[in-house]
Amino acid sequence: MKTEAEIAIAAAPATSALSVENVSFTYHDSERAALRRVSFTLAPGEMIGVMGASGAGKSTLAKCLNRIVPEFEGGEFSGAIFICGDAVANLRVAEIAPRVGMVFQDFEAQLFSTNVAHEVAFAMEQIGMERAAMAARIAPALEAVGLDGFEARDPTSLSGGEKQRCAIASVLALSPSIIVLDEPTTDLDPEGKAEVFALIRRLRQRGLGLIVIEHESEELRTADRIIVLREGTIVADARPTEVFTQFDLLNESGVRPPGLNHVLNLLGINTHAESVEHAYAEIVGAFPRLKRLGESARAQAIKPAKPSETEAPLIKVEEVSFNYPNGPRVLESIDLSIAPGEFLAIVGQNGSGKSTLAKLIVGLLQPIEGRVLLNGRDRASMTETETAPQAAYVFQNPDHQIFSATVADEVAFGPRNFNLAADEVERRSDEVLAAVGLRDARESDPFLLSKGERQRLAVASVLALHPRLLILDEPTTGLDHREQLRMMALVTELNRTGTAIVIISHTPWLVAEYARRVVLMRRGRKLFDGEVREFFASDALLRGSSFVPPEATQLSRRFGALALSPAELAAWLQERL
Repeated sequence: MKTEAEIAIAAAPATSALSVENVSFTYHDSERAALRRVSFTLAPGEMIGVMGASGAGKSTLAKCLNRIVPEFEGGEFSGAIFICGDAVANLRVAEIAPRVGMVFQDFEAQLFSTNVAHEVAFAMEQIGMERAAMAARIAPALEAVGLDGFEARDPTSLSGGEKQRCAIASVLALSPSIIVLDEPTTDLDPEGKAEVFALIRRLRQRGLGLIVIEHESEELRTADRIIVLREGTIVADARPTEVFTQFDLLNESGVRPPGLNHVLNLLGINTHAESVEHAYAEIVGAFPRLKRLGESARAQAIKPAKPSETEAPLIKVEEVSFNYPNGPRVLESIDLSIAPGEFLAIVGQNGSGKSTLAKLIVGLLQPIEGRVLLNGRDRASMTETETAPQAAYVFQNPDHQIFSATVADEVAFGPRNFNLAADEVERRSDEVLAAVGLRDARESDPFLLSKGERQRLAVASVLALHPRLLILDEPTTGLDHREQLRMMALVTELNRTGTAIVIISHTPWLVAEYARRVVLMRRGRKLFDGEVREFFASDALLRGSSFVPPEATQLSRRFGALALSPAELAAWLQERL
């Protein structure tokens, strides 16, 4: 078998911006290969979307391209990678950085300088660029990402989308021929996502080769090719029109198909839809009778029953305002009631006050003005023992609340702290671990679990206290589609058995398909509080809040309906054939 150095001597086609040839890699602490004989090429100016379940090898592949793997994250590597014909194995990491720019999934971890100009200059300093050359590149890099004039801004003061664009600018300043973006819109609101993908379109126009790792298939519809990884192996490498109609392959690979394609598939139309209008044309072409549906029609879906007007609220927020020390108002005069058994989504742009409101409800923060009532009592006058069974909070990042040595200890921590009997602690631990599918992982180290498993463990640790309200902050962020569905199935079952649910989410399809009520926040104020169907029916409200409806919902409006999921729309249309 050839060594890496021997393979690197081989010539690669100079016409490719990037060539990956039979790359395999196994981490030192793993028995399973992260990548298995992966091969593909990237042409100059081409954009490839990379998709797959968590653990499929997407991020490992990205790190191989600039030699972070195996130089800094060691293991057994074989195969060869070429950049414009030059073997990566013959180059130092510092020599690759100006040629293959990397924007990591946690882009905020890349930002640490005192102002934006210094942030953009940092990478250039590390490769020894002359000061004059660095100064000449800063302004063009910021202009390219729409941040010209931001040189003196503190990166921590930027919005989520602006931070991501700043991270990209620091890479652009090196003038790479290839940029790799690992889930570039994670944690961004719809407006921030739109900003980043508008920038990606501009980068393509400049001729850069792009590799974009992404969970949401709609975002990659305009890619030149889609690569799907499964257990470290490429199982698909083709144009989006071919990949996004292979539903069995996508489901087996943990990839959510585009919502428009899902509607078409349910109607027996095996076509890739490029847009809402394209999907509409395909449907009325296949079923001409549907063209007559009037704009005044409305979907006949059954609406969820609303809580009784006389039922006492579980949570009542009264005229609550809040600001962090020495900072501006984050929340202004918020009123909110949550009834037992509700399923509520809180939506809004980054910085609108969603997470702050949630932390006030559960007692992690105290109002500056106003009060929060739990079952009619002012939470400020209640002890932790009294409040914990009422309202629980699961952080966006489960690692912020997991700390025990084993899964069993993590779940038992809360009940033990409330001095429950040992047999009751054991009973509750078994109960919640079974509910989240982690009973067999009782003795496992929590930090060796997958992201989806850690998320479910965080839920289990608060469920052990039997709360009547569960608040989940971005419960599906960073999860593949299978993990998303599993998490939401758990949440739905909890709601069915009486637990009130609040999700904070930027994901339109998640809000549409699961929530029954929506609260829209903007700049610390509540703009809307009502039924989910009413929320998605208000074009002015959606435009003003930069919240984009799911594509299946947009398509339903073309037929004069208001469906909240592909299945609901397909069923409604089939009834009218």
